[in-house]
Amino acid sequence: MPTDLSTASDLIDGDIRRAHTLPARFYRDKQYFEEAREKIFARSWQFVGDSDRLTVPGHVVPVDILPGYLDEKVILTRDHQDKLNCVSNVCTHRGALLVEGECHTQSMRCRYHGRRFGLDGQYLSTPGFDGAEGFPSASDCLPKIPMGQWKKFLFASLEPAYELDEVIGNMKERLDWMPFESAVLQPHLSQDYMAKANWALYCENFLEGFHIPYVHPALATVLDPKNYSTELHRYSNVQIGVANNPSDAFDMPKSSPDYGKNVAAYYYWFFPNMMFNFYPWGISVNVLVPLAVDRTRISYYTYVWDESRLGSGAGANTDKVEREDENIIELVQKGVTSRFYNRGRYSPNEEKGPHHFHRLLCEFLA
Repeated sequence: MPTDLSTASDLIDGDIRRAHTLPARFYRDKQYFEEAREKIFARSWQFVGDSDRLTVPGHVVPVDILPGYLDEKVILTRDHQDKLNCVSNVCTHRGALLVEGECHTQSMRCRYHGRRFGLDGQYLSTPGFDGAEGFPSASDCLPKIPMGQWKKFLFASLEPAYELDEVIGNMKERLDWMPFESAVLQPHLSQDYMAKANWALYCENFLEGFHIPYVHPALATVLDPKNYSTELHRYSNVQIGVANNPSDAFDMPKSSPDYGKNVAAYYYWFFPNMMFNFYPWGISVNVLVPLAVDRTRISYYTYVWDESRLGSGAGANTDKVEREDENIIELVQKGVTSRFYNRGRYSPNEEKGPHHFHRLLCEFLA
């Protein structure tokens, strides 16, 4: 059986009952770490913040997309027509960074040679170009970065391989009833974590509840393992955790397709590296940034709409759960370096999420 992910899109059998997992070399070989940058991450949608940061026309915010990996410099703007934009943060003259800090402005001016751009990225003017033929042209405008929005959450993609709705469609339909207008980013509850493990190991761990009784004993007392479920979609999936105690569940409206269930948490994963975790108190947005083949930064963005419920239920202690997850995936990272381990098997009932993820990885890498 071939083990080169770069040529074998069918490496992971579509029938989970027969399938073997990814080869161990994926988690330790720099080849795949580098290939994933362009083949996967540059073609996927990434979380870039929320519209609360761009409240009025003239507001400009520079953003790095996956700093430390993609490292793409872009600018989020609200132009004078009150429209949100995402454009390159590199001047089209000589490549200087254009915007160095958040500001309010009428236009964007490069401080290297004075070239000016509108907040929608359109070229406006530049000194010293009298007599230049074919100037200005479309290439003198700032490249527009594909951008999408759901509620207050903003997403961008450098070279999207699929539409944003193909990623977040189920979340949009299923959770439209939640009070997103009340969700406020809480910087003191948001932080970065560092894991000494491959980014894909973090995803695999997130994508199954199989490990919860063994790795998260406190969380296991909150969730009902018999009613834990996973639903797969083209570029995403959702795990639904049901509360043992109804007081730890959402107050579900009749309009919800899950009305009648004591849902404690919705755990959404978006290929390849975003997690949106919904709890009765609010949302934890988690973004993975691969830093090395065995190093990953996990950025937590915590949005709260009901502070009174922060200390209870499945989302009561996300810091503890995160540290438990990091500990176990770091053990796996050490294990996959063994000459005695290559590939494992999937639990057909418990590991549908990792199987789905692995098939997407092979599809994009091939």
